[in-house]
Amino acid sequence: MLWLKALHLIFMVTWFAGLFYLPRLYVYHAMSTDQTSIDRFKIMERKLFFGIMTPGAILTLIFGTGILLMNGWEIYAGNLWLHIKLGCIILLIIYHIYCGKLLIDFKHDANRHSHVWYRMFNEIPVLFLFIIVILAVVRPF
Repeated sequence: MLWLKALHLIFMVTWFAGLFYLPRLYVYHAMSTDQTSIDRFKIMERKLFFGIMTPGAILTLIFGTGILLMNGWEIYAGNLWLHIKLGCIILLIIYHIYCGKLLIDFKHDANRHSHVWYRMFNEIPVLFLFIIVILAVVRPF
């Protein structure tokens, strides 16, 4: 059980590293005007999304599900904190998928947002991190 928790946390950190850094790359990409920088950002974004962020997300979900199954879902069924945490994780997955959509837009030179928009977009995972960690550690309600 402790190994599952450790692996869950390791890959959660990996996933969040990507969730924090990819939108920051989008900020710089949106500000770029020379083709060399634009091409470099496309490579970096693709490698981050498919090589680090997505595997981190998948493994986080696998090990988190393993923890739930090993403990028995019925133990958690009446705990509001877990339901809110799982709801936040679903929203985080939607954010992740939307980051992938933005990656495709940049790939096809079809970005429609400013660097200022990406700076605000970049703060969303910070909110989820605070909420999810507090729910998992403090377990209010």
